[in-house]
Amino acid sequence: MKFELKTSADLQDYPSSLAFMEERVQRILKGEALPLLWFLEYPPLFTQGRSSKETLSSLSFPVFGSNRGGKTTYHGPGQRVLYVMLDLALYGKDVKLFVSFLEEWVIETLAEFGVTGKRAQNRTGVWVETQAGEKKIAALGVRLHKGVTSHGLSLNVSPDLTPYTEIIPCGIQDYGVTSLKDLGVNVSLETVDQVLLKTVPFVFQRIMEGSIDGYCKN
Repeated sequence: MKFELKTSADLQDYPSSLAFMEERVQRILKGEALPLLWFLEYPPLFTQGRSSKETLSSLSFPVFGSNRGGKTTYHGPGQRVLYVMLDLALYGKDVKLFVSFLEEWVIETLAEFGVTGKRAQNRTGVWVETQAGEKKIAALGVRLHKGVTSHGLSLNVSPDLTPYTEIIPCGIQDYGVTSLKDLGVNVSLETVDQVLLKTVPFVFQRIMEGSIDGYCKN
C-alpha cells in the first residue's frame, strides 16, 4: 500500500492543522488523495478531545478544542506528533484495530532504542516501567469519519514535561508521564522519524493480518 509522507519542519498552528486534516479526509473519501502519514510538532499548547468535560483556565499555554477522541493532553516542542489519514473501510478494519496498530508502532519503535513499551488494561497509550512506577510515553487520540481516520499519536522524545502537571493527562490520574530523554535516551526527532519509518511497514502488515498482540477479533 502506498502512503504519502508529509514532514513539517516548523512548529504548526493547531487550528490550521485541523483544517488540513479535514480537507485531506474529504479528498481521501473522494479517491483524490493517497493515505497520509504526517510528522509534525507544535508550540506549547493543550488540546481537549470530545470526551473532555473539564473547564480549563489559568493554564500556562493556549487551550484548543479538538474533534479527536479522548480528553486533555499537552503538545509541545520535542514531542513527535504523528497523524494518520487512512481509509480503514477499504480493508475491512475497525477503529479498535487501528488504535492497536498505533500502539504497536510506538512499541516497536521504542524497542529500537532499547526501551520496553507496553499497553495497559483500561488505559490508552503506550507505557513504560520506571523506578517511580508506570509512566505514559505516548498518547493516542483518533477520529473516524466515514471510515477514514485522522489524528493519531504523540510520542514524547525530549519535551519539557512540566506542563503535564497542570492537567490530568488524558483523564488518567495517579500515573506520570515520561520521555525518551527522561529515560536516558538522547535522540533527535529526526532520528526517531527514521525509526518510525523503518518499523511502520512491519506493523502495517500485521494490522492487515489482524495479528497484533493485545487485539482480539470478535
